[in-house]
Amino acid sequence: MPDIAFEHPATVADELAGKPGRIRFLEIPERRFVMIDGDGPAGAVAFTPRMPGLYATAWTLRFALKRRGLVTKVGPLEGLWWTTDGATDIDAILGADADRTTWRWTLMIGLPDEAADHEVDAALETGRSKLAAPFDDALRVERFAEGTCAQVLHVGPYSAERPTIEALHGAIGAAGLELRGRHHEVYLGDPQRSAPDKLRTLLRQPVTPA
Repeated sequence: MPDIAFEHPATVADELAGKPGRIRFLEIPERRFVMIDGDGPAGAVAFTPRMPGLYATAWTLRFALKRRGLVTKVGPLEGLWWTTDGATDIDAILGADADRTTWRWTLMIGLPDEAADHEVDAALETGRSKLAAPFDDALRVERFAEGTCAQVLHVGPYSAERPTIEALHGAIGAAGLELRGRHHEVYLGDPQRSAPDKLRTLLRQPVTPA
């Protein structure tokens, strides 16, 4: 690994901190997530049928922990993004003529480490009860170990992420690293409540030595 001082965030809040233009190199620990997959272009048509299961699972777990005297927060919505053809060229993925039918994605919410397995299982069943078939069976809880990553905060519309992604990839290359794994977005803003130019999204990319 190149001589880079990778940060080891002590808390999730520290992990999710960021400023526009500031590239952070992080070691992300393994964590449990409630997840559901999808394909094709992003948007309400694709996301809406899946969201109730994610949030019902996360909130049910929060209330279960509260009954035990543990105060936790429901984490932000996150997304992993990739393509069926393995494309890495930005134009091929985000260009005006890009084939968005090749897009694949996983929406997910992090779950508290304090939760016991039986509490997670019960919360997942509640989440599945909020979804129609076939989405109910697709909702799941998995451990996700992302490891070494580069991360930057994007402020603005999702459609304007490209320059921020390019800056992130440039910093990765300049550090003697290369991309691995799936593009990761952490949605810190709510598009239903925030103006597009105020939306805050963490862009994260797993890395490996070049």
